[in-house]
Amino acid sequence: MKIKQQKQIKTFLIEEFGKDRGSALFDEQEKALNTIIKNTKNKSKNQMKTLISTILPRIALYKVLSKSGFTEDVVYKHMRKYMLDIVAAKKHSSTAKMELIPGFYALYSNITLKIMRKTDLQESEQTHGKNYFNLTIKKCLWHTACVENGCAELCRLFCDVDNVTYGGLKKIGFTRTKTLGYGGDCCEFHFFKK
Repeated sequence: MKIKQQKQIKTFLIEEFGKDRGSALFDEQEKALNTIIKNTKNKSKNQMKTLISTILPRIALYKVLSKSGFTEDVVYKHMRKYMLDIVAAKKHSSTAKMELIPGFYALYSNITLKIMRKTDLQESEQTHGKNYFNLTIKKCLWHTACVENGCAELCRLFCDVDNVTYGGLKKIGFTRTKTLGYGGDCCEFHFFKK
């Protein structure tokens, strides 16, 4: 199975640990990923697509690093570097480029709210006004996957990706008071027009 993110993970591991160790860790990550995918049950086609393309490869990476003799702090440091410096930075760059589109805030808010009303990746409630929109997420596939795979603590990094993705944008502001990943009863997103 060809998963785009795997190339990025392999490159990261080789850069972090050198060719031999990085390649060996990547081989272990691929094996772990295939096992996790096989053991994932009761998900919709859409949920499986998202799990396989974005969530489960990162969970497999975390699990392999955790079993490789590193301390918890070292594993977290490497995962944080991958998630924030690579994944989140790329998402932020992409979102910042989209801001160049005239009427970006209106387009972004309308599309986001429409997707959130229909998706099965989260269970959420939305409110909106002319210059803001709020998302209250009660259940999230990212959090559920981390819990189901015995690594609830990893979800914090998925939450942190949002902070980098939406931080420092010119047309959209972003705040959040709590998240499921940090132990909240929901994720509260507040977006507003700058």
